[in-house]
Amino acid sequence: IGLYGCDAVVMISASHNPCEYNGIKIFQSTGYKLDDAIEEEIEAIILDGAEEIPEKLGGDVGNRLYCKTAVEDYVRHVVDTADVRFDGLNIALDCANGSASVCAKQIFTALGARCYMLSDTPDGVNINDHCGSTHPEELMQFVTDNGLDLGLAFDGDADRMLAVDENGQLVDGDKVIAVCAADMKRRGRLTGNAVVIAFCPKRMLDEGTLAKNTAVVTVMSNMGFFKFCEENGIACEKTAVGDRYVLERMLQKGYNIGGEQSGHVIFLDYATTGDGELSGVQLLKTVVKSGKKLSQLAKIMTVYPQVLINVQVTPEGKQKYNNDEYIISAVQQAEMDLMGDGRVLVRVSGTEPLVRVMLEGKDLEKITRLGNRIADVVRERLS
Repeated sequence: IGLYGCDAVVMISASHNPCEYNGIKIFQSTGYKLDDAIEEEIEAIILDGAEEIPEKLGGDVGNRLYCKTAVEDYVRHVVDTADVRFDGLNIALDCANGSASVCAKQIFTALGARCYMLSDTPDGVNINDHCGSTHPEELMQFVTDNGLDLGLAFDGDADRMLAVDENGQLVDGDKVIAVCAADMKRRGRLTGNAVVIAFCPKRMLDEGTLAKNTAVVTVMSNMGFFKFCEENGIACEKTAVGDRYVLERMLQKGYNIGGEQSGHVIFLDYATTGDGELSGVQLLKTVVKSGKKLSQLAKIMTVYPQVLINVQVTPEGKQKYNNDEYIISAVQQAEMDLMGDGRVLVRVSGTEPLVRVMLEGKDLEKITRLGNRIADVVRERLS
């Protein structure tokens, strides 16, 4: 945005969802997403007629300019964030038939990697269709079948990235952040990271001791991430789910890396938003500098068993969720059953007619049973 002197940018995107969920994503002139208050004001003007919009005619409507160098400029920027070459690496790139289809191969080929492409032929309706970061199964199989070093899976608008190691094992956003944050700390470059802080001692917040060597994660992050932080001397802050809230905390505290388990990772030294292709470059940069396989690096964090159940609900059900006493009671009972040996998170999806029920703990059988019990109550009350 700054390069072209734009006042704003509008992106048509369904994010990680099928094409029928397309919506509008707006960025302000600073390159950051709009905050909630401004978004709500715009929605009120458009949907509720809160203000009369002056009608523009003729030349007053404005001009449409086509930037012929946009792809080239973006590729150059992402490539320039790498201070090593990827020569000798054989990687697979799953572009989710979305935005990454345009640039991903150019970026990683320019850095010397040999690229094998999956789902990089968008036709307008096949975006995120059983591919990309929400469906990495094909990529996991492809990497092992072809003996590749690793794979990267993006979502439709390419702001998410999940990785697959040489053994076909998924490396999610938590592990990507852990691997990169540990490397940044070793190099004296870690000033912050944004995702959930489930177990950060209150004393650290009160004393303001999080300004250096700090990670920020969201409430969807795995308990193993917090154990990683503890073992590596990295503090961890919690934010609400959503990359915008991660970014807000990063800007407030001066942290430079943060993100979500889903693959949204923000490297604030290089970008103002999550960028899957940029995240992929930073991860590969860390792999190359370490001289290790991705599977070895990913062992820095142990993943606790996690169960996620998506419950289809009605639009009215989504509105009633927060005040339903039966659901609240079911969640509280599950938390009591876990007795501090796990956690429960139930939330409404921001983009789909779903309520997401997530449980985490050491005992997979137990959290599965408790998760299904909560999901049954949600289904009964809101579907």
